[in-house]
Amino acid sequence: MKPIKLYLKNNYNLYMNNYKELKVWQKSMELVEIVYKLTSTFPKEEKYGLTSQIQRSSISIPSNIAEGAGRNSDKEFRNFLGVANGSSNELSTQLILAIRIGYTNESDMEYIFNLLSEIQKMIFSLIKKFSNL
Repeated sequence: MKPIKLYLKNNYNLYMNNYKELKVWQKSMELVEIVYKLTSTFPKEEKYGLTSQIQRSSISIPSNIAEGAGRNSDKEFRNFLGVANGSSNELSTQLILAIRIGYTNESDMEYIFNLLSEIQKMIFSLIKKFSNL
């Protein structure tokens, strides 16, 4: 897949239909799939509690990236990236709680936390890029 230009100044071509080509969106979709598989092993009584919260915060990341890409300005896109970043921190907190209460363990979570960290760095880079315009 060839890389997409992040921003073309004076030629408003801001992602609109290309958000699926953004690596940060692709990686966050991978994260959602892994999180859903992980939470399927949680106790059934958590279905409407921690399981639901973890699933919602994980899907919020790529959803906000996609929604922001479809907005009308750089500022709006940057704001949605900020929401996606907030959701990534929320997810991290909830996953730490899942470890602390024994629903999973740190070694099983290593890949997820590494992927989440990579996504957060990518989001931060995009926020920074759009803040300098």
